[in-house]
Amino acid sequence: MDIIGQLITSFIATAAFGVIFNAPKETLVKCGLVGMGGWIIYFISEKYTSDAILATFGATLFVGIVSQELAKFYKTPVIIFSVAGIIPLVPGGLAYDTMRNFVENDYFSALTLGAKVTMLSGSIAFGLVFSEVINQVIRRIKRSKVLKI
Repeated sequence: MDIIGQLITSFIATAAFGVIFNAPKETLVKCGLVGMGGWIIYFISEKYTSDAILATFGATLFVGIVSQELAKFYKTPVIIFSVAGIIPLVPGGLAYDTMRNFVENDYFSALTLGAKVTMLSGSIAFGLVFSEVINQVIRRIKRSKVLKI
């Protein structure tokens, strides 16, 4: 039952951010599904491996690859799907706790949380870049097969 709640809330949150970012109306459900898929991959991976950084990377890789494919299929910019899709993965709560601990002069906790926020943010960036690299490699392979025929 917990997974169903995660699916519903992540879909609503992602679609709502699509509205905030002025995504076209016809893409809102697709944006919600991309974010929902990324979040459920994160949720399950983090639950079984207890490694939030690896789970974030895997979920972001999924979001990036699916965003690339949806953008090609629907002839829309990739950023519409990828930005909305990574919203559930952004460590905003941890960043807030980091700043709160700095303000409360708890520097050890603040630095610990800050390092985790940096690593999570880096895994999001690396996942998006790596998905683009995968997309480029697949394009070149397809292009080279077409040229050989």
